[in-house]
Amino acid sequence: MNRAFALCCAVVGAALTACSTAAAPGTVLAATMTSPVDIRLTWTGADPAAAGRILEFATAADGPWTTLQFMPLGQSDYVHPSLMPQTSFYYRLRPYYGPASNSVAVAVPGGSAGNDTKDWPAPATLPGGPSVTHSIHSADPAAAPTDLKAKVLQSNGIQLTWTDNASDEEGYLVEDKPAGAPDYSVVAVVDKNINSFALITLPDEKQASYRVRAYYYGPSSNVVMRKTGGD
Repeated sequence: MNRAFALCCAVVGAALTACSTAAAPGTVLAATMTSPVDIRLTWTGADPAAAGRILEFATAADGPWTTLQFMPLGQSDYVHPSLMPQTSFYYRLRPYYGPASNSVAVAVPGGSAGNDTKDWPAPATLPGGPSVTHSIHSADPAAAPTDLKAKVLQSNGIQLTWTDNASDEEGYLVEDKPAGAPDYSVVAVVDKNINSFALITLPDEKQASYRVRAYYYGPSSNVVMRKTGGD
């Protein structure tokens, strides 16, 4: 699965206007122009129960919304650079919640092995899931994905499989921590009920640790808008 395509699965098409947004408790988003085509976003407040946050933008008040970045709770600013001139940009920030699986360490050969898989496996729901599932909205630890396994498919690709124990997830986030990285970051967004996903690894992921997280989004922050200048 192409990395850019995987993250584009997080595009949200739900309608949301700047004046009707229910803000997440304590979260305030602000935007300033640092040049005619550069916008700096800053925010305050966070729910310590959240696993992280997603920053999104749109060019219309009612979306569709596109992911800019998944980020840790400690991050409080982002620069959106080199934007299209004379265009309105809308922004919102949402927390996400949910339990993560066990982690698995993976090493890929890297380079070109000459026998890489041509038929890349699509995301899939494997049979044989648990007879009882659990709610991630109630913070039930039994809802966390379990039995995560990783298989090297080719010189720069892996396949992850896990047991889906959640009854009400919006989907799954694939997270990785390359060797030497301080923490995990989101590298792919997967539909709900999927428990088999293949990922093309990047050069800095020759050795990395992976985990998956059943997630749901919390309420949005306020929506802010800035219109770029330029010609």
